Amino acid sequence: MADRERVHTDRAPAAIGPYSQAIVSGGFIFTAGQIALDPASGEMVGEDAPAQAERALQSLAAVLEAAGSNMKKVVKCTVFLVDMGEFAAVNEVYARYFDEPFPARSAVQAAALPRGARVEIEAIARLA
Repeated sequence: MADRERVHTDRAPAAIGPYSQAIVSGGFIFTAGQIALDPASGEMVGEDAPAQAERALQSLAAVLEAAGSNMKKVVKCTVFLVDMGEFAAVNEVYARYFDEPFPARSAVQAAALPRGARVEIEAIARLA
């Protein structure tokens, strides 16, 4: 097995820079941050942070599935928000995608995100 294996799926947006959707290494999947890009058109979807979080989490789930994992195996997430005032609304969406015990998580406010996104979410998950 290679030291690092690239993960790619058409069910999530293609990388918009020199990075992979995810990398499998050491029994874990390390995902790139997902923003609310439609996988087919590459266009941003959703006007507000909760709608964008929904699309980002759908893409995150697709990347994990392509790697042979799923949302139940996520051990850590990082959520980037342009406005921490939208945290509670994004949290409601986020909570629908995870079960107890919830993954560890960090949430940070960023001055700006790619393509004018309001939210970006990345994860680390177990492979097996």
